[in-house]
Amino acid sequence: MPFYNNYKKILFDPKSSTSFKISRSKIDLFLECPRCFYFDRRLGISRPPGFPFSLNSAVDTLLKKEFDIHRAKGEPHPLMKSYDINAVPFNHERMDEWRDSLRRGVQFLHEPANLIITGGVDDIWVNPSGELIIVDYKATSKSGEVNLDAEWQNGYKRQMEVYQWLFRRNKFKVSDTGYFVYVNGKTDREAFDARLEFDVKIIPYTGNDDWIEPVILKLKKCLEGNLPLPSDTCEYCSYRAKAHQAEKQKTSLF
Repeated sequence: MPFYNNYKKILFDPKSSTSFKISRSKIDLFLECPRCFYFDRRLGISRPPGFPFSLNSAVDTLLKKEFDIHRAKGEPHPLMKSYDINAVPFNHERMDEWRDSLRRGVQFLHEPANLIITGGVDDIWVNPSGELIIVDYKATSKSGEVNLDAEWQNGYKRQMEVYQWLFRRNKFKVSDTGYFVYVNGKTDREAFDARLEFDVKIIPYTGNDDWIEPVILKLKKCLEGNLPLPSDTCEYCSYRAKAHQAEKQKTSLF
């Protein structure tokens, strides 16, 4: 059976036959650093949490409310019209469930690995041929046009591909093309006046989920094995190693 640490986190037990949940974000953690992933899912030692992005969460909530108005009417959002996207927000009874990654999200049991892959999608649209279009909301504040060209944004692309894969495995027709609704806070105004304005841009992305199943199998093998070696590119691995060395040197002085 799964066991818990002091924070009631369910950890992987290689002796258990119970299907184990792996979220979309933990897949990304494994790709970043297998050692950090092992610490998290096997030993219950997570990376220190980052600061909450409250403004980003507020933007997500408002966008969902706005698109839900058009979802209920069965009509496209004006932004979709302005980008000539022939689709409408997908109206489905499980929409709230699919969005809630903390409670359930969209799930699929990958039987060869006995892992339940989970994720919480921001939005789904549907085109006239019945294909679902995965949509992800992003918020930032930068000068110039937003895009997906930075290396760190590869995680955004993988995120969308995992969602596309999950819905395909749940027997939905899914378009290879998804969209990022990218909201960019304007900083060129003369005065704040207690009002923050945004530019909103829709960026298409053609996903390819061929990488996902091989990674799931590698991830499972990692969980079943020994603690991986530190990664040369992981700042957390570097910090742990340097801190441990400093502790040893300090202790040896006494």
